[in-house]
Amino acid sequence: MDPSHVDVVLVRPARPANVAAACRALKNMGLGSLTLVDAPEVPTEARGLAYGAWDVLDSARHAPSLGQAVASCTLVVATSGKADPQAMTPRELAARAPSLAAGGRVALVFGPEATGLHRDELDLCPWRVHIPADPAQPSLNLAQAVLLLAYEVRLSALTGPTAVAATPATSGQLEEAIGALGDALLAVGYLNPANPGAILAELRRLLARAQPTPREVLLLRGLARQIQWAGSNLARGGMANT
Repeated sequence: MDPSHVDVVLVRPARPANVAAACRALKNMGLGSLTLVDAPEVPTEARGLAYGAWDVLDSARHAPSLGQAVASCTLVVATSGKADPQAMTPRELAARAPSLAAGGRVALVFGPEATGLHRDELDLCPWRVHIPADPAQPSLNLAQAVLLLAYEVRLSALTGPTAVAATPATSGQLEEAIGALGDALLAVGYLNPANPGAILAELRRLLARAQPTPREVLLLRGLARQIQWAGSNLARGGMANT
């Protein structure tokens, strides 16, 4: 797993000190790409926790939403405090990420310390990673969690490159296809207009597992446009017959 292909994304971190400490953890393990979503400014008195990693802190990108933060990534993984049977351990993630990302960028997403990610944000992260901490004290500080995942990334990098398949579509490209598919399925009455998100979330996970290429995503968007066109014609024909 190439550390230069990894983007660490912190979503609404509660404490500036945790952001600074996370920067040091990343620098310790050779990672340097950090994106902050709705994060507090790190005051001078907290910068000491980023000792030796001020370059990571000062070069961090700021994104207005998680969707924009991960749009260029082909593999988006959310850290989860829950023991999900489908979640990978950090070591499993580091081993599988090269093939799952297929040469594209990997986003490791960390939610707010107290509440975690919102449901719509989790929907943007088809994959999960869970740190199997002791049940007697499962809660980890944000910087600790960042360090554990970064450590596994570094270990996997030391084992050498892994052969990868064709690069899949990015998260942003996949979201554009999901949006087009949602419009099409609404047009033919497949989705419930009052709650289309539940089915779309399942379709998003299905597509993420399939790892479509950019060409395949374009085909999917073309299919969605044709379905929407057919649905519109059907609706007009139905109105004409009433």
